[in-house]
Amino acid sequence: IHEVDAHNVVPMWAASVKLEYSARTIRGKINKLLPDYLIEFPKLEPPKKKWVEMMDKTLVNWDSLIDKVVREGAEVPEIEWCVPGEEAGMEVLMGNKDGFLTKRLKNYSTDRNNPVKPKALSGLSPYLHFGQISAQRCALEARKVRNTSPQAVDTFLEELIVRRELSDNFCYYQPHYDSLLGAWEWARKSLIDHASDKREHIYSLEQLEKGQTADNLWNASQLEMVYQGKMHGFMRMYWAKKILEWTKGPEEALSISIYLNNKYEIDGRDPSGYVGCMWSICGVHDQGWKERPVFGKIRYMNYAGCKRKFNVV
Repeated sequence: IHEVDAHNVVPMWAASVKLEYSARTIRGKINKLLPDYLIEFPKLEPPKKKWVEMMDKTLVNWDSLIDKVVREGAEVPEIEWCVPGEEAGMEVLMGNKDGFLTKRLKNYSTDRNNPVKPKALSGLSPYLHFGQISAQRCALEARKVRNTSPQAVDTFLEELIVRRELSDNFCYYQPHYDSLLGAWEWARKSLIDHASDKREHIYSLEQLEKGQTADNLWNASQLEMVYQGKMHGFMRMYWAKKILEWTKGPEEALSISIYLNNKYEIDGRDPSGYVGCMWSICGVHDQGWKERPVFGKIRYMNYAGCKRKFNVV
């Protein structure tokens, strides 16, 4: 039996044998192994049997599973902007019309955290999530054009390889990857100490899901996720942190943020999604900050900070 980690460039268990604290602690380990793993795919012999002939149909009832997924997702609006498939994924990566590497790469390092410039993002996360393109293919092609935009390519590879593999490391080695128990001790203690702090607003799951808060920026981000299946990466941080501010405690905030992310994001149900919520609410892979009500020592974000960073109108 051969165990393969096709979700990453460096296999997770090769990159590290333990739970890593931050990108800083895993970056060197991954970069050291890239010469061994970031190589072209070997050519394979055509299979001698058709895939359907090799499937053990007793293991998974695919028709039943698909029916279940369709039923459970019936209330989630369908989206049309994301064309599925391997060819579509390659078109997003390097197509002649609007490919990331061919047309949009140069602004990635400077504009990727600006929600009003969504074209600065790669747009590859749905294809990476569903396995319709591999991180290895994206990295190989990005390296080929590094001479045109070295800073942008280096930033892209940091996100594509180091940050994604850090998320996988957390979900693999931390059994409590989706609960307050998975937070570092300093963060968990700080959140518990401030769990009973008075909140300006308390919203129910239904109010949050429908975007019915006093914050129009948050509402717009939530409804974009509901109806478009995608929220800008910067806004995901703000979005989750406000849920911490508007719910009864960190456990409820984490539960709601993971639920909504997994329900509506096209790239939800992914290690990066779980870690994004854990980073925002529980300080995972982050450091302690100045202590304040509700957040404790967790990094704080607010509307005024967003206004300073980009045009929120």
